[in-house]
Amino acid sequence: MNQSQTQITGQFEKDAVVTLNDVKVHYPVKEGALQRVTGHVKAVDGVDLSIGRGKTLGLVGESGCGKTTLGRVIAGLVEPTGGDIWMGLDPQQQVEVQRLRTIAEKEMSSADRAIWKELSSSNRLGSMNREKQAQYRRNCQVVFQDAFSSLNPRQLVRDIVGRPLRVHENATGDDLSDRVVELLEKVGLSADHLLRYPHQFSGGQRQRISIARALALNPEFVILDEPTSALDVSVQAQILNLLVELQREMDLTYLFITHDLGVVQHMSDDIAVMYLGQIVEYGPTDQVFDNPMHPYSRVLRDSNPTLEGERNKDWELSGTVPNPIDPPHGCRLHPRCPVAAAGCGWAVNDVLSNTEEKSPVLFETIKTINRSDDYNAEIEFESSDNAKEFATALKKTPAHKALSSKSSAEGTKVGLSFPEVPDAEIQQVQPGRWSSCIRTQESGELPQLLTNQKEMKEGQ
Repeated sequence: MNQSQTQITGQFEKDAVVTLNDVKVHYPVKEGALQRVTGHVKAVDGVDLSIGRGKTLGLVGESGCGKTTLGRVIAGLVEPTGGDIWMGLDPQQQVEVQRLRTIAEKEMSSADRAIWKELSSSNRLGSMNREKQAQYRRNCQVVFQDAFSSLNPRQLVRDIVGRPLRVHENATGDDLSDRVVELLEKVGLSADHLLRYPHQFSGGQRQRISIARALALNPEFVILDEPTSALDVSVQAQILNLLVELQREMDLTYLFITHDLGVVQHMSDDIAVMYLGQIVEYGPTDQVFDNPMHPYSRVLRDSNPTLEGERNKDWELSGTVPNPIDPPHGCRLHPRCPVAAAGCGWAVNDVLSNTEEKSPVLFETIKTINRSDDYNAEIEFESSDNAKEFATALKKTPAHKALSSKSSAEGTKVGLSFPEVPDAEIQQVQPGRWSSCIRTQESGELPQLLTNQKEMKEGQ
């Protein structure tokens, strides 16, 4: 992690229950008889985040963006391949962590090493001592998306909800039953449900049982992984109201993972928008909804149906989600973005993918692609007419302005050369507002669609 990213995390939340520094989860892709690693799926790729005490952070994004994986990493159910997760840092400890992360390990003094070791053993997930690890397990609980599959069908409700109490507090007998009944009553159930099996309950009731289990140890922090997605609208409202009441009563902190913007708007104090494993925007919920600072946030907001049934169809993404094994350079949204510009991170694959999607017949005329690297290539077509058609189509895209030297067809070949662009980093663009879009970082606001249209005309 670089210094700018480290500073960001500290400014998200001063009093944070959980703090993430450059967290990564990369799954190896193995192929062939020898199962050699040929790449990595970047499910979570360099996430910096903090969750304020007593608040609800909504984590939103389309399916496959890494939301659930990130939640499981925080819960300790998935081991990160990089980065640090900190639990319960006080403001002074946060300052120390941010300071130490800017210092290379070999350059640390003996005093700094001692401070880092002490902080890691007490607060860093994966390095905590046994006592702190047990405390973390108590303080961080999860409510899963599918309540039916997350409840053991062979166990009674008494055993399901009471298991955390047996494991962590050695509760047994009548004491266990009494405490389970208290938990059931807290979520709107009763003692009559104590000796029933999960299949004897409705979907909403099963989710209440899951919530009761999560609350058994009086946790400080609860991860809610799309807890209402499998429920009908009326039951959703009941569960959401219950979660709000429990948060107020028990001073809980929530990470609310969902793709339902209506739900997250109702539940969350702040929103983190995730795309292809990265956080692309962060800010207060009302501000993100009223004035998105990243094109992806704007698209998500405008895709949400209204009571009037109106949608802004101008703000839509083109194409499909890129391969997470080889995500785009620069801003990962730019190949699909309606306001993409020259500096967004164009490379050879972006041009080829666009051609394959919009002109599949032309794409089939490509004979060879000679690459020097991700940014430089010579493309040979079956005929000079095909090469000219490709060069003409390229001039109508933002990628054309990004070329180091303008492409032109020389016989059957077209050369492409783009400047290398680093991965987009999330930065503060307004007080309390963060975005990884270079265009909002430059101007402080999201550009209008006409801006991109003008650029395309200039390139023709």
